[in-house]
Amino acid sequence: MSTANLWIERQPLLLASNSVTRRMLLESAAIPFETQGSGVHERAVEEKACADEISPLALAHRLAEEKALAVSRREPARLILGGDQILACEGEVFHKAQNRADARRQLERLSGRVHFLHSAGVLARGGEIVDRFDATAYMTMRVLNEHAIETYLDCISPDVLQSVGIYQVENIGIHLFEAVEGDHSTILGLPLLPLLAALRRLGCLSF
Repeated sequence: MSTANLWIERQPLLLASNSVTRRMLLESAAIPFETQGSGVHERAVEEKACADEISPLALAHRLAEEKALAVSRREPARLILGGDQILACEGEVFHKAQNRADARRQLERLSGRVHFLHSAGVLARGGEIVDRFDATAYMTMRVLNEHAIETYLDCISPDVLQSVGIYQVENIGIHLFEAVEGDHSTILGLPLLPLLAALRRLGCLSF
């Protein structure tokens, strides 16, 4: 089945990220795209947001906005997609683990609790935001004892440490959970249904 007539923009969508997962999600939806790293210093944005005392969801939006606008200023004629995801548990925002000890502490903190994955996206053109969207997933981690945590950390590959929360639910990370509520693409960091709705609002899709 041909999808050549699905995308009606003159140029492909430009993803302000080199994320393999976001690329996979766009490919699954047959959205033609190219990628370009934003160059945004995420921790600097997060520190400013902390000083402003904004919510985790608002932080996800701010990071997505900064990424989209950074690339849009370089490529003003293109439609740019910026995205980000924030993990929050009981008001605390989690960051990528620096090492195994940090990963262990994060899993101990999340054990037996519900945490939230706030995924936000922003579309920009000509250096301005033209649309935005978001979705939240609710993740209930089962109670993990010391043996379970150590065994899990022994099983994962080093790249999982680069995932906030120290898991990838599409792989062995699913063993950590008791319940998951939310669209799979939201959990992976790019909510596809809200994105597709935004692209239709902008007249980028044929139906």
